[in-house]
Order: sequence, then structure tokens, then C-alpha cells
Amino acid sequence: MSKDDLFAIIKDILVQEFYLDPAVVTPGASLEADLDLDSIDAVDLIVKMKEHTTDKIDPAQFKNVKTLQDVVDILFPLVKVP
Repeated sequence: MSKDDLFAIIKDILVQEFYLDPAVVTPGASLEADLDLDSIDAVDLIVKMKEHTTDKIDPAQFKNVKTLQDVVDILFPLVKVP
């Protein structure tokens, strides 16, 4: 899986589960300013990503996350290899 594939999964979750407009869900989108996601939403996203990643997601890694690309960069090393 590439980072682009991972982003596509995250985007799909955000559009389907958080009812976001696909046009605003871009790698550079700010979680707070552009997507209006709060810390509870971020935790929900992490939980939904667990089926695609190992169980070693450390919520502390997400303290400084600002954009969706930051989320991809943190999760990419944790992606399950089929």
C-alpha cells in the first residue's frame, strides 16, 4: 500500500463517516480549520483506521498533527502488510 492508497482510505472514511465534502478532503487540509474535526473526531478516525493498521497506534503521536498529510505520514509505517 502506498501513501496515496492510505490517503484514499482516510478520505473515504472522512466522507462516509464524518459527512465531509470530498472536495475539501485534501492532503493539505487542516483538521481543525478546513475539516472542523476536534480531538474526539481524531480519536474516532484512529479507531476506524485500526482495521488497516497494526494495533500499535500511539495517540500521543497525534498531538502535533495539523493536516491530513500528517495523519498519513504517522499511520503509513503502521499499515498492515497483506
